[in-house]
Amino acid sequence: MLEIIGAVSAAIAIGAGAFGAHGASGQAADWLRTGGFYQLIHAVAVVLLAKQASGPSAMLLAGSALFAATLYLMAIGAPRWLGAITPIGGLLMIAGWLWLAWQLAQR
Repeated sequence: MLEIIGAVSAAIAIGAGAFGAHGASGQAADWLRTGGFYQLIHAVAVVLLAKQASGPSAMLLAGSALFAATLYLMAIGAPRWLGAITPIGGLLMIAGWLWLAWQLAQR
């Protein structure tokens, strides 16, 4: 199931990045491109790692979704205070990678 969600996340990321490159301007375009970049990297990681490391993969997926979603929402006009939530997604991504590193070290 994580692989399917990861694949859908990758599709959303590509759409957001494309909109940032071709349909938005200024800060909104930057937010869309940044969110799309991080979401795509982590979606691919989830697809590749979900079977071997489901916990870290779920954390990577949750973190990238939160990180990107707050940027996407601000890009389409949501209040900028959402930007205060964005780093929580970043911390979840960092924690997911560290969890994966710990699991790999245990092998």
